[in-house]
Amino acid sequence: MDVTPLRLTRAGTARYVENLRARLDVEPLAFAGRGRASVLARELWWYPFGLASVDADVLHCTTYYGPLRPRVPTVVTVHDLAVLRRPEAFPRWTRTYAPRVVPHVVRAARRVIAVSEFTASEIESLLGVGRERIRVVPNGVEPAFTPDGDAAAGDYVLALGTLEPRKNLDRTIAAADRAGVSLQVVGAPGWGGVGTAGAEWLGELADEELARRCRGARCLVYPSLYEGFGLPVLEAMACGTPVVTSRGGATEEVAGGAAVLVDPTDVESIAAGIREALGRADELRMLGLERARAFSWDTAAERTRAVYEESA
Repeated sequence: MDVTPLRLTRAGTARYVENLRARLDVEPLAFAGRGRASVLARELWWYPFGLASVDADVLHCTTYYGPLRPRVPTVVTVHDLAVLRRPEAFPRWTRTYAPRVVPHVVRAARRVIAVSEFTASEIESLLGVGRERIRVVPNGVEPAFTPDGDAAAGDYVLALGTLEPRKNLDRTIAAADRAGVSLQVVGAPGWGGVGTAGAEWLGELADEELARRCRGARCLVYPSLYEGFGLPVLEAMACGTPVVTSRGGATEEVAGGAAVLVDPTDVESIAAGIREALGRADELRMLGLERARAFSWDTAAERTRAVYEESA
């Protein structure tokens, strides 16, 4: 199993790798390093060619980076295809490299894991991979995210996510202002010149503190422009926090009728969604808790193991 994301990020891919690694009998492989030389070595040599020489029953590439011509049965997980749908939201290197390499990596895999039905449909339509080779294995929710425990004090709504363009933070801040609520933002610095003026930025938080902030929030506002799953939606619901999120994509699928859905391109729609969530707080809390129970890392691991077995 490629565990490189654990050394590079604490975002959704790292949660995915960490939880599966803890539950599956796998040998970890990694090529880390954040400098430009490390990035080039990893993406131009180690992933496309170095991993091809691995001796294993099955190789699991936990992102869509992997060997171009694998010599062993390979499983590739696709978390999203935002880099193909919204390349303008990524740094220049990523939007140049990924579209040229990712389609070949995914097509070369014996099986492809998609984290949602939405992402499975994107793999079919954008990469031309047949549905018979795709297996949908949804993410789970961390033990820290529970309605029981301390709640942060204050009167605020919460936004989560790395500070990058597709998280739609500028409209989120404008909508919170229009709805007359105070906004707190949790997330690591990113790219694209995304700022937090007009909100209180708390930076990146450990799970326990993030759960405390979720429990204290009047609602989570997550009108992302594109997601392959949307872990913040699930984590907030598991804490009993009402959720406002985008209509028509993976976050709507994850919410499963337990959130207020909005048009992420319309500030007034987001503001109206915040007001609706505040007015339906008790109802949304119960719906969200029930929905979150449908997602488990134990189940994700079992289904992933089944993909290994059919790939070997």
